[in-house]
Amino acid sequence: MSAETADRVAVTGSRPNTPPQTSWFEFLLDESLLENHLQKSSPDPSPVQLVIQFLEQASKPSVNEQNQVQPPADNRRNRTLKLLALKVSAHLKWDLDTLEKGLSIPVLNMLLNELLCVSKVPPGVKHVDLDLSTLPPTTAMAVLIYNRWAIRTIVLNSFPEKPTKLGPHQMNMLNLVQQEKESTENILKVLKEQSEDSIMVLEGALGIKKDFYIHTLRTLDLLAAEPPTTNGETECSTAGLKISADELHCQVHYDLGAIFFQQGCSEPSSYEKAREHFFKTKELLLKLDSKALHCRLDERRLAGYWNACRVLTGASDPSDAQLTPYSLINNFIKSKNYQALIETFIKDNVTLSLPNYFRQSILREFVHKVQQGDRTLEEVCHKLCVCNAVREALEGQVVSVFFQQLLLRPNKRTVDFLLEVCTRALDAEHAETSRRKLAALLKAVCESVEETSLVFMVFAHKLFVELLPEEERKTLVEQMRKRSASINLSAKLLPSFYDIPASASVNIGQLEHQLILSLDCRRIRQILIELHGMAERPFWRVNSKWEVPQDYVSVILGIKDNLTRDLVYILMAKGLHCITIKDFAHARQLFSACLELVTEFSPKLRQVMLNEILLLEVRAHESGGGCTRERPPPDLVSRVRGYLEMRIHDIPLRQLVGEECVAFMLNWRENEYLTLQVPQSLVMNNPYIKLGQLLAATCKELPGPKESRRTAKDLWEVVVQICSVSNQYKRASDGRVSLIKQRDSTMGILHRSKFVTFIKKLREPLVLTTLISLFVRLHSIVRDDIVNEVTAEHLSIWPSTLPNLQSVDVEAVAVTMKELVTYALTLNPNNHSWLITQADIYFVTSQYSAALHYYLQAGAVCSDYFSKAVPPDVYTDQVLKRMIKCCSLLNCHTQVAVLCQFLREVDYMTAFKALQEQNSHDAMDSFYDYIWDVTILEYLTYIHHKRGENEKRQIAIKAIGQAELNASNPEEVLQLAAQKRKKKFLQAMAKLYF
Repeated sequence: MSAETADRVAVTGSRPNTPPQTSWFEFLLDESLLENHLQKSSPDPSPVQLVIQFLEQASKPSVNEQNQVQPPADNRRNRTLKLLALKVSAHLKWDLDTLEKGLSIPVLNMLLNELLCVSKVPPGVKHVDLDLSTLPPTTAMAVLIYNRWAIRTIVLNSFPEKPTKLGPHQMNMLNLVQQEKESTENILKVLKEQSEDSIMVLEGALGIKKDFYIHTLRTLDLLAAEPPTTNGETECSTAGLKISADELHCQVHYDLGAIFFQQGCSEPSSYEKAREHFFKTKELLLKLDSKALHCRLDERRLAGYWNACRVLTGASDPSDAQLTPYSLINNFIKSKNYQALIETFIKDNVTLSLPNYFRQSILREFVHKVQQGDRTLEEVCHKLCVCNAVREALEGQVVSVFFQQLLLRPNKRTVDFLLEVCTRALDAEHAETSRRKLAALLKAVCESVEETSLVFMVFAHKLFVELLPEEERKTLVEQMRKRSASINLSAKLLPSFYDIPASASVNIGQLEHQLILSLDCRRIRQILIELHGMAERPFWRVNSKWEVPQDYVSVILGIKDNLTRDLVYILMAKGLHCITIKDFAHARQLFSACLELVTEFSPKLRQVMLNEILLLEVRAHESGGGCTRERPPPDLVSRVRGYLEMRIHDIPLRQLVGEECVAFMLNWRENEYLTLQVPQSLVMNNPYIKLGQLLAATCKELPGPKESRRTAKDLWEVVVQICSVSNQYKRASDGRVSLIKQRDSTMGILHRSKFVTFIKKLREPLVLTTLISLFVRLHSIVRDDIVNEVTAEHLSIWPSTLPNLQSVDVEAVAVTMKELVTYALTLNPNNHSWLITQADIYFVTSQYSAALHYYLQAGAVCSDYFSKAVPPDVYTDQVLKRMIKCCSLLNCHTQVAVLCQFLREVDYMTAFKALQEQNSHDAMDSFYDYIWDVTILEYLTYIHHKRGENEKRQIAIKAIGQAELNASNPEEVLQLAAQKRKKKFLQAMAKLYF
C-alpha cells in the first residue's frame, strides 16, 4: 500500500459512518421498507420529504417517440408512487398542520386530490351536493379533509408572507419558482371561488353525530388490493383510524371560525359567526382529553381569535372560563348585575374560595357609594353584609361591626335572607362543624334583635329547629319573653345603619374606621373629640396614606394642643387627597374648615392655608381640559400675582405652588406681567419664575422682526445648561487622568426631571411650540446628522452652534424632546406641526410604520380627512420623500410608486425601481387605480408582461385605459383626476396605518 493510500484510509477511517440516505425508488422495490423506515426515530428522508419525492416522480411528464411531451402516464409505477405518498400521510394521521408546513400548495393539492380519488369520491360531482351521512366513513372523511384544507389555505394566504430570495447561484431555478407561483395562484383562485361550497360542506358535517374513520396504511393496502369493480363499501371503509364526532367537530368549528373571521374585514356580520364557532371550539376542547388523535389546535391562537371576536362584536361573556372569580365579580359590579354578585357570595360560603378581606372590601365599596348618596344600593349592602357575616361565622371569626349595626334595625326581608343564606351554607362535607357555628350565629341574632316578631320568625324556621336542641330553644324563648315584657321599644331611638352611635360600647377601632372614611368636617371633628376622650395618642397616624407636604410638617406637629394638631393635619391631608382625585368640592370644604381653625391661633398657618387654597383654585380651573377653556376670573389672576410678589418672611413655602402659578400665568398669556412687572429679586431666587419670564419674552418676540433674538438666546443658554453634564476626574498614582463620574450639572437653574415636570403643566400652544422648536434645534446640533434631522416651526430663532458640545447630554436632549412632543399631542392631537415633528422623531429612530401613521395624521387633520387637498406647506417634498422611504423600508413598493407622483417633479427612477421588486408586502394591483401618471402605468404593463403575470397586466391596462387619464384632456381634467386619486389613496393609507 502506498503512503498516499494509507493516508487516505486513515483519514476516512477517522470519520463517523453516516448511513446513506434511502432513495425513493428503493420503496418501490421492497414493499415492507416504507413501514420500517417510518418507524425510525429520525428517518432520512423525513416523511414530508418522502411525500414530495413520491409525487414529483409520479407527476413527471413523459416523452413519446416523436419527442413530444406527454402528461404523466397512468401506469403501475406511478399509481404505486401515489399510494406510497398517501401511506406516508396516513402515517402522519393526516395532520394538516404538519403537511401544510412541509408541502407547497400545488403538492398538497395533488396529494389530497389523490386521496379523494382512492376514497371513491364520485368524480364530477360537487362536494356540496354529496350527502356525507350516506357515504362510506372514509369517503366522507376524505371530503372533509379536502374542504378543511381549502378554507385553511385561504386563511393562511390572507396573511402577508416574505418570499424567499434566490441567490445568484440559484437563478437557474427562477423558471421553476415562477411556474410554482403561477400554479399556486391558480389553485388559490379556484379555492376562493369554491369557498362558499367548502363552508357549506363543513357546516353539513357538524350535523353528523356518528364517529368518522380515516385511512391508515392498512386500509390503503386493502384499497390497492380491491378489484376494480368495488363500490366503496368494503372492509377498509370502517377499518380505518376512528375519529370521534366531538374531535372532528372541534377542529371543523375552529376552521370555520378562522374563515369567518377572515371574511369579517369585508363583511362585519361574519365576526359574530366566527365568535359562535370559536365558542363551540372552546366547549368541545374541554370535553376532549389530551390524547386526541385528529384535533390539533394552537390554543394560544384560539384565545387570540376569541378575544378579538369579543372586542369586534362588543360581546361580553361573564361565564368565560378564562375569567378568574375576581374578574367575574368585577364584571358583575360594572354591569350592575348585583343579583349575580350576591349569588356568588352565597355559593362561596360553601367553597370558601374567596379571601375574607376581598369580600369585606367589596362590601366597603358599596357602603361608600351609599354614603355618597346612592340609596338604591342600600339593600345590596344589607345582603352582602349578611353573606359576609355567615362566612365569618363559618370560619369561627367575630362578625363585623356592619352586621352588628344591621341588627340594630332589621326588617323581615333581612331576616328571611339571613335564614336562606344559612340554609344554603350547610356543607355536607363539614356538616357537624357548620351546624354548630350557624347555630351560634342564629342564637346571637335572636339575642341582638329587639323586635319580638322577628325573633319568633327565626324560632319558627325549620333550620333553627334543626340546628338547636329543644332544651336550648326553650331557654332562649323564655329569655325573649322576659325581655319583650320589660323593654319599651317605641321609646328608644334606633340609630342609622351607617351612623355609629358615640357611646362607650363603640370601640376605638370602629371610630378610627369612620375617621378614615369621612369627608364631613364636622363629623371628623366630632370623631376626634370622642377618640381623645377614650385615649390620648396621635390619631393623625391612624392612616399611613395621610400625608402633608414636608415643608409644613414641623409647623403642624408643633401645635401644642393634641386635638387641634390632629384636626389640622387630617383636614389638610384629606384635602390634598381630594385635589389629587379632582374632588375639588370636598377639598374646598376641608381647606376652608382648616383655614377657619388656624386663623384663631397661627398667622403662619393661616398664610399656609391661603397658599394651598390658591393652589386648589388654580388646579380646579386648569382641570377644565383642552385649550379653549374660559379665562380665569380677574380675582384669581390677581391672587396669583400676589403670591408671586409675596415677601412675607418665616412662612414655609412649597416650591410647587410657585411652579404652578408660573405655569398658570404662561397658560393664560400673562406675558406682559411676567416680562415687565415681576420683581427682579423673585426672578433671581425662583428658577420657575426665571424660566417663565424667558419663555414669555421669547413668545412675545415670535411674531416680531426676526432680528430680535436676544431673549431666545437667553432661554437657549438656560435650557442647554439644564441638559448639560459635568464630568469629574481623578489622577492616578502613575499620573494618568480618568473619568470617574458623570452627574447632573449644578450649573443649571434646576434639574432636568423637574424641568420636564414643569413643562407638563403648560398648555399654551405657542409656549409648547417654542419649547419643541428649541429642543428640535438642540437635538439636531448634538446628533449632527444632516440627512435625518427632525423638523419644527421657528427653528431660525435659535443659535446654530454650541461652544461646548461635549458637555451636553445627548440622550437627555433626545428623551426630553420625545416627552415634550408626546405631551403636546395629548393636549392637541390635531396640531399638524407637532404631528410632523413626532413623525420625524419616529423616522430618525427607524420606526417607519409609526412615522407613516403620524405623517398621514398630519395630512388628515388639515384636509378634513383628505376630502380636500393637503396644503403644500404640510406635505413638502421633504415630508413626501420621507414617506416614500418609510414605505420602501417596509417593503410596500407599490405605495412607493404611487407616492412618487405626489412630488413636484415625479421621481420616475425611484418609482420604476420600486415596481421591479417582487416581494412587495402591500396590496400591489389594488393600488393601480390610484396611479394617474401614464408613464408609470405603461411601465407596469411592461413589467407584468415580462413576468407573465397576465392578470395583473390586465388590471394595469384597465387603469391606463380610463378616459380621464387621456393625455389630450385639458389640464383641468387631468388635475381633477390626479386630485381624486390622491384623496382615495391617502384615505386607503390612513385605514392601513391608523
